[in-house]
Amino acid sequence: MSISKYVSDQASLLQDFCDEVVTLTDFDNKKYRIALGLIAFNPIFWNVVARLEHSTHFLTKLAGSAKRGCYLLAATIFSLGIVRDYFYEAALREQGVSAMLSAPLFKYIGMAYIGLGQLLVLTSMYQLGITGTYLGDYFGILMDHRVTSFPFNYFNNPMYQGSTSSFLGYALYHGKPAGLVAALLVHVMYSIALKFEEPFTAKIYEARASEEAKKQN
Repeated sequence: MSISKYVSDQASLLQDFCDEVVTLTDFDNKKYRIALGLIAFNPIFWNVVARLEHSTHFLTKLAGSAKRGCYLLAATIFSLGIVRDYFYEAALREQGVSAMLSAPLFKYIGMAYIGLGQLLVLTSMYQLGITGTYLGDYFGILMDHRVTSFPFNYFNNPMYQGSTSSFLGYALYHGKPAGLVAALLVHVMYSIALKFEEPFTAKIYEARASEEAKKQN
């Protein structure tokens, strides 16, 4: 087989798959729209609330302390995540199944992605704790040093990467193109969130380092 024939065949397969994704994804499904809406809303919500807390301390005042305020935000984010996952799973049950993704191989790949995703989420939460996971630095609850043990020695943002992996794995396991679209949106939203979170978090820690340097002098 010539290279040009191989490339042509692969391009044709990709075109067929893209057509299948468009055909089998019911964007008018109410549950699916809610799921996509929550996927987009959740990271926007916690970034806006965290920045408001950092500038006004409104959650700290409401809860009575920075730690309790962080726990309140953590409970809210966790609850929103459960609602999002519920609608995602419920919506996929009503979406079409791809013939291409129905092969047993994709089920195994899906299981692997789900397993990896859960591993990354659980181990990163274990390493960071509640306040480290749920934006405690915006409350002034800073970590003493950067976590470098697993999964942070292999992944830069294991919580986000793990969540994306779980969404992707669930879609592949069930052979649902609509799930792949949702997983892509998860990846896009987390990537956008990191554009705001990483520089702001770095700024917080730089401010602490500056204050400590002033005290030493």
